[in-house]
Amino acid sequence: MPGVSARALSHEERRQLAVNLTRVLALYRSILDAYIIEFFTDNLWGTLPCSWQEALDGLNPPQLATLLLGMPREGEVVRYRSVWPLTLLALKSTAYALAFTRKPGFQSPSEFLENPSQSSRLTAPFRKHVRPKKQHEIRRLGELVKKLSDLTGCTQVVDVGSGQGHLSRFMSLGLGLMVKSIEGDQRLVERAQRLDQELLQALEKEEKRNPQVVHTGPRHSPHHVVRWVDPTALCEELLLPLENSPQGGARLLLTGLHACGDLSVALLRHFSCCPEVVALASVGCCYMKLSDPGGYPLSQWVAGLPGYELPYRLREGACHALEEYAERLQKAGPGLRTHCYRAALETVIRRAQPELRRPGVQGIPRVHELKIEEYVQRGLQRVGLDPQLPLNLAALRAHQAQENRVVTFFSLALLLAPLVETLILLDRLLYLQEQGFHAELLPIFSPELSPRNLVLVATKRPLGQAFSVLETEDS
Repeated sequence: MPGVSARALSHEERRQLAVNLTRVLALYRSILDAYIIEFFTDNLWGTLPCSWQEALDGLNPPQLATLLLGMPREGEVVRYRSVWPLTLLALKSTAYALAFTRKPGFQSPSEFLENPSQSSRLTAPFRKHVRPKKQHEIRRLGELVKKLSDLTGCTQVVDVGSGQGHLSRFMSLGLGLMVKSIEGDQRLVERAQRLDQELLQALEKEEKRNPQVVHTGPRHSPHHVVRWVDPTALCEELLLPLENSPQGGARLLLTGLHACGDLSVALLRHFSCCPEVVALASVGCCYMKLSDPGGYPLSQWVAGLPGYELPYRLREGACHALEEYAERLQKAGPGLRTHCYRAALETVIRRAQPELRRPGVQGIPRVHELKIEEYVQRGLQRVGLDPQLPLNLAALRAHQAQENRVVTFFSLALLLAPLVETLILLDRLLYLQEQGFHAELLPIFSPELSPRNLVLVATKRPLGQAFSVLETEDS
């Protein structure tokens, strides 16, 4: 999916992009505000223009991936079966043009070609206990942090929201950085410390087996700290230098791999308020958990725009995986019917108990193997209603016949979702620039592996041409 590069935009162009985004999101708010489980109860198909209904009705899932989401199969020739209305084409073009590009600017051989479970770019000890997605993420972000640390003369990296410490371990024991690892969950920290020791032992064994590979200098495991970081206050522990840090004052680099909700905002605030923090590399996620107000908007510019508001539903939609869903559409598997089944269940719930709206339904296994009435019965039980309620089977069958329409409406919302993420991240860029800092946004991960793949990089001083080093892939 094409898009705009944040690096290619001047400060004024970024501000104009924010204006354009708020206008477009207001124009299509009815699609973004909708809950797909209310497809039948709220007649969502009927809210679309008639010309859109005619163009989209009857498209199968692979056609939706190719024509609407703009993600054809490799070598596929794109052919429209009819002339689409200009308003629908405008929606599609606008969604492509205003979203930040999610494709990394470099091309490199896949690290999972030989084995889909093992990155060829990490040695075996660093892959252990780490899933492929996380292998890709810690390698790419760790290497960027190392380059940024070298460029800015940092003495210490602080990994905030470090979880089990996979990124911290790679940066410290794999890349030689001094790392403080901050995590609020005591159990995760204890596991991280056990994994540290396991990795150290594995590295020592590897050295004994391969004595020709000499490790220079002492190895430093991450320094783990159990601490919740309050998004509304400065965390002194985060700013304290390690005991073995070089003398002369600490220069800190803050990083967070998918720092959830307000945690990514806390990183920005520590960077902007604390002189000892000289660089930032943050990948955010879980935008629906942002405080409102407090987590968005941050910049004065966006806060002054009409229509800047992003309610929970829009922020939640921005967390969906566009590329992963397009791949599911291309495969046209039976799992796509889940949204249709859940929307049909909502109609039954509303008839039985009108005040019960959009209740959470715990995962029903193997949905694609169930008849729609079986799914509804299990769903009723999960929300505390009688699973033996009499069902209108004819109505349920009529709903099931509209499965492609449900998938189509969800695809429309998903097409617009990157615009919401773009506005949130653009707001963060503008917030930092308003304070005189230098901030850029780079696609760092493969979007197919890691949907939230944009890293916000900020420095107190301009890096100039040296910044391009961060965009290159290590050989």
